[in-house]
Amino acid sequence: MGHGTNRVEDMSSPSNGTAGAGETVVEIHTVCLPPKKTAFQKLKKRVADVFFPDDPLQRFRNQTWRNRVILGLQSLFPIFTWASQYDLKLFRSDVVSGLTIASLAIPQGISYAKLANLPPIVGLYSSFVPPLIYAVLGSSRHLAVGPVSIASLVMGSMLSESVSPTQDSILYLKLAFTSTFFAGVFQASLGLLRLGFMIDFLSKATLVGFTAGAAVIVSLQQLKGLLGIVHFTGKMQFIPVMSSVFNHRSEWSWETIVMGVGFLSILLTTRHISMRKPKLFWISAASPLASVIISTLLVYLIRSKTHAISFIGHLPKGLNPPSLNMLYFSGAHLALAIKTGIITGILSLTEGIAVGRTFASLKNYQVNGNKEMMAIGFMNMAGSCTSCYVTTGSFSRSAVNYNAGAKTAVSNIVMASAVLVTLLFLMPLFYYTPNVILAAIILTAVIGLIDYQAAYKLWKVDKFDFFTCLCSFFGVLFVSVPLGLAIAVGVSVIKILLHVTRPNTSEFGNIPGTQIYQSLGRYREASRIPGFLILAIESPIYFANSTYLQDRILRWTREEETRIKEINGTTLKCIILDMTAVSAIDTSGLEAVFELRRRLEKQSLQLVLVNPVGTVMEKLHKSKIIESLGLSGLYLTVGEAVADLSSTWKAHGQP
Repeated sequence: MGHGTNRVEDMSSPSNGTAGAGETVVEIHTVCLPPKKTAFQKLKKRVADVFFPDDPLQRFRNQTWRNRVILGLQSLFPIFTWASQYDLKLFRSDVVSGLTIASLAIPQGISYAKLANLPPIVGLYSSFVPPLIYAVLGSSRHLAVGPVSIASLVMGSMLSESVSPTQDSILYLKLAFTSTFFAGVFQASLGLLRLGFMIDFLSKATLVGFTAGAAVIVSLQQLKGLLGIVHFTGKMQFIPVMSSVFNHRSEWSWETIVMGVGFLSILLTTRHISMRKPKLFWISAASPLASVIISTLLVYLIRSKTHAISFIGHLPKGLNPPSLNMLYFSGAHLALAIKTGIITGILSLTEGIAVGRTFASLKNYQVNGNKEMMAIGFMNMAGSCTSCYVTTGSFSRSAVNYNAGAKTAVSNIVMASAVLVTLLFLMPLFYYTPNVILAAIILTAVIGLIDYQAAYKLWKVDKFDFFTCLCSFFGVLFVSVPLGLAIAVGVSVIKILLHVTRPNTSEFGNIPGTQIYQSLGRYREASRIPGFLILAIESPIYFANSTYLQDRILRWTREEETRIKEINGTTLKCIILDMTAVSAIDTSGLEAVFELRRRLEKQSLQLVLVNPVGTVMEKLHKSKIIESLGLSGLYLTVGEAVADLSSTWKAHGQP
């Protein structure tokens, strides 16, 4: 079949290859080549599709230079998009939500810093500078920025494996700030180079298992504070943690246990109330700070009667001290800082973007992923120079921010202002804050990370994804946090490779009374066409799967010939490959198609290709495969191929 004008033929009956009087006529269409393009045009389009799916320059077209400057500023600093319309009504809403999340951010900041094995004051520093930067650069109206449990846990576990946070506290602090700097560089680079698709390798299944495993480990680590244990393991695996708990039973403190269980019950109850009745969100938002205040007063009042309950102690007043001179760019632990930065950067970026998009969808506005990467990256880079560790958008604080009625990112500025007041004037009040209350706050926060409903859904929908989830969960629980994540990512990559190297092929049949051809395995009414084997390939044809596809098609052919012999059916004459789902083909794939045609020809079988897409068609044409297939080797639809070939065989007197 050539590439000229269309042909009109009598349509044969799909079931027997004969045409009778009164039968309809089918138009046999030509499969066209795509428009000619230069190599530069093809490269330009491909780069645009990969890196610029949103066409960021579209809004600049047909604009004056003044408008282009304004649009450019809005692109770089999203605050300019809403600042001109900001009014007192919006400010009142943002003040209420900002003060509400500050009441949650202050105790969480102190708690999460301890989770990362850092001084508690660093958690408050990290709740001051990064939110200010995000308010200028971020595109989400509801994202509340600060330390988060997962990133804190990962940083603490990775750094403490090589450096002791107690025996070598200065070096540990340097590595934490340096890791934060590299996390920011990595995040901003992804945004600037528009490489956000890299974080998509952290699949939903991976994150569900990882966060659940991390939540369990974090919860078990808090047994140190809840039980009042002084000597505790620094390891983050299930067995060492539980061994440490029971090996130090002599250190358990009943006073600490009573206080911990009491406040934990209060925090979990208020959380449950707010989940059941979202309008009462302020109860769970205020309960951590209220618990800190009440427990601090209790410890202060009974300090002379018992020394069993440990407390935070002195916290320095004042603004964030500069830490640029503490960044660690040479030495034996530089690789550790880079590795920790990249892993915590990926996790915090994934969480921040996911949380931002979640609340944006509820209010019907868009969050720009690349802008978010740059905003989170730059705030971590700046934070590393101002005594902050890795921060991102927190789900719990963002949920409170959303429910409190936040309208813009000014709520982050209000929160930072409240933290500033705390840093300047209120730090002595935290002297008697018990460590057990921090453990209870962390426990309450991380329990919500165990999403058993999502795991059950994975089991119902995709067993392989559920297996990935389990690998991530048990890897974190029994191996280590970073290795558990690596195992899960590795399993996800294996899944991708299986889909690429072992793509699905299916046999098609005709649905009676129509020109529709569908899978015989899915549609019971579909029937085989005598003399034809119709196969559909459901993936690109690459070097990684070309040999497999060739062997699989030949196996289909052998099985069909065996089936025909068993039923004494019509001899197999033609193999039709439906290439509608073949989105791309490389030189190895072309060679496989050519070799398949040659081997089938030796068996007196004809190979026909149906509906190759533009780029595939172009490569088939340039490689001369189209010419080797002959005039009847290429069709636009399976129906046209069956009708035309059946008619041709009939004209030549073939059965």
